[in-house]
Amino acid sequence: MTRAARAGILLSRVPDFAALLPPAEASLLALLVASFLAATLLPLASEVWLLALLAARPDLWPTALAVATVGNTAGSLTTYALGRLGRIAVDPAALASPRAAWLQRRGPPALLLAWLPFVGDALCVLAGWLGLPALPVALWLTLGKLARYAVLVWLFFQTT
Repeated sequence: MTRAARAGILLSRVPDFAALLPPAEASLLALLVASFLAATLLPLASEVWLLALLAARPDLWPTALAVATVGNTAGSLTTYALGRLGRIAVDPAALASPRAAWLQRRGPPALLLAWLPFVGDALCVLAGWLGLPALPVALWLTLGKLARYAVLVWLFFQTT
């Protein structure tokens, strides 16, 4: 099955999820929690929560976009912090790898890719472990996650 076909199936099921959502405030809180947890090592799909909320309340799209971005960025920063803590426990020289060298060369802008499944979590942990500066890391993480969610919101409104 192609990626486009899977996306179409996911979008066709969004109204089913929307019926399960509580009122707007609780839905936004659920989106915040889901997007936070999805950016950690837990296998959650915050996109489903965002699309379900949009299906139920399309008027909330700017708030939902902001909430998903903030939650997902906060989750990635938590993963980054765990990487910083891991540096204390393990000698950094013992974990040197080509991936670490790649991230070290590219620096915080590489975290635009932190929204990618599997790769994103590793980038965040590695950025913390390498001691990349927190403020640029937060900025690039936010930009990447905002762009991803903005594209999802745009696609949602194109298909409805």
